[in-house]
Amino acid sequence: MKLNKADANAWIAKPPPDRPGTLIHGDDAMRVALKRQELIANLTGPDAEEEMRITRLQAADLSGDKAALADAVKAQGFFPGPRAVLVEDATNNQAKVVLAALDDWRPGDAHMVVTAKAQKPSSALRKAFEGHKATACIGVYDDPMSRADIAEALSKAGLTRVDPDAQAALNDLAAALDPGDFRQLLDKLSLYKSGDETALSPQDVAACAPASTEADPDEIVAIVADNRVERIGPVMARLWSQGAQPVALCIAAQRHFRTLLTAAADPGGPGAGIGRLRPPVYGPRRDAMLRQAQHWGTPRLEQAVHLLTDTDLALRSSARAPAAALLERAFIRLAMMGKR
Repeated sequence: MKLNKADANAWIAKPPPDRPGTLIHGDDAMRVALKRQELIANLTGPDAEEEMRITRLQAADLSGDKAALADAVKAQGFFPGPRAVLVEDATNNQAKVVLAALDDWRPGDAHMVVTAKAQKPSSALRKAFEGHKATACIGVYDDPMSRADIAEALSKAGLTRVDPDAQAALNDLAAALDPGDFRQLLDKLSLYKSGDETALSPQDVAACAPASTEADPDEIVAIVADNRVERIGPVMARLWSQGAQPVALCIAAQRHFRTLLTAAADPGGPGAGIGRLRPPVYGPRRDAMLRQAQHWGTPRLEQAVHLLTDTDLALRSSARAPAAALLERAFIRLAMMGKR
């Protein structure tokens, strides 16, 4: 059976008993893995790992041992309870083996959970599960988490009291992060709020949200945007010692000032512009960018973007001036421009 999103969620949350198997396919391996993990946990219950009621097989190995899947499905364990056989990274090359195991399945056998990359409607593997009356075919797509998905994830993490502003920040983060990263964030927040009875606040979210992967470029760009001229030299020296590249720093500055320009030029004002940014900004960084957009204003931000574009071109040309000195001078000019 081919299941829509609602039916798929219901199947995963409460797998029907005595069904042969489930195919979970999608391009995002993390999303597929999360669905597979949830399905197996709900299917086999607690202590399944310790009781050896879960068997894992690599699909590629089935080509050399065609009986391995059928044997695993039929095998009876020492401990009672539902059993599952997980077949990971399946392709159409294993379709015949999987289909044979489905045809030979009988009540009491293990439930087959098969994961695969996104399958076309014409694929033999997908056809096998969609055409079987007692199996499920679940497509996992790269759609952002819905509000219902977010609410369910918060409930599972034990975060039942959430400030409205914190909820808005979490909604933005759910749209920007992979589901696995978002789940890790909720786990971190759950530990962070352990023993704290107050509602989850935006400050809590900001404290636990994943740090930027470009912390050093962000640091110097924030210094320039805040007009802290005296900090440019020391921070730039540290960046050069760490092997930072002038062009990369210039690109980071261009991206930041273009974002500020987009926010400042919004018809609803910088506040509305910041709220429309994608990917979203949140917490202290959002406050800082709003303050910077309001301080610089559209005309000066246009000048700043123009200066950074000229600097980028100069850095990529055969100019004789040292690239590090050229960029540092541009950053100082920018910081001074913002003071006027």
